[in-house]
Amino acid sequence: MILNEIHVLVKKELHLEWRQRYAIHGLLLYLASTVFVCYLSFKAKQQAINPITWNTLFWIILLFIAINAIGKSFTQESTHRNLFYYTIVSPEAIIYSKIIYNSLVMIGISMVGFFFYSWVMGNPVGNIPLYLVAIVLGGIGFASTLSLMAGIAAQGENSATLMAVLSFPVIIPLLLLILKLAKSAMDGISIQENWDEIALLSSLDTIVIVLSGILFPFIWKH
Repeated sequence: MILNEIHVLVKKELHLEWRQRYAIHGLLLYLASTVFVCYLSFKAKQQAINPITWNTLFWIILLFIAINAIGKSFTQESTHRNLFYYTIVSPEAIIYSKIIYNSLVMIGISMVGFFFYSWVMGNPVGNIPLYLVAIVLGGIGFASTLSLMAGIAAQGENSATLMAVLSFPVIIPLLLLILKLAKSAMDGISIQENWDEIALLSSLDTIVIVLSGILFPFIWKH
């Protein structure tokens, strides 16, 4: 039953996004303009960017894109629509559908961002497949964490500020793990030598997703 509800809600999110494509276009414009500013800052003087700086900048860009993309997950829903959801679907289906949809958006934006960023700023990554693994796990981590924080913040006033206050302390440990895995990819270390980091990051994503299903029903009831 809950799988059917999740499937219907994800389809609803995709249909709404297709009808309102300006949101995705806005994210892509934000991505392109931010990368261009980075290019002007580091390449205008013909200076080669340090690989560590390259990596850090890329993930900072993705983090702020994630906040902009996922922050509207619940605030864009009207009160009447929320009441309608309350009567026909379970809260677990709502939060899981948001996480799945936001994960798809983040992975797609991140992949586009990686190739565009590499084209503009150069590509010092030694192991691209491992870096793409970090992007996928990072996109899922950002989506699950920020979706839960957006659901909590939507229950209060001034939700944008509340989401920022709630999300950053939670997202920092995740971001540190992602940066560590991405740094290994930049150094050209093989995937086999990074199974521990991959397993740890995957476990953290899973824990956040499971906790979202446990905590969100209590938030939704209030």
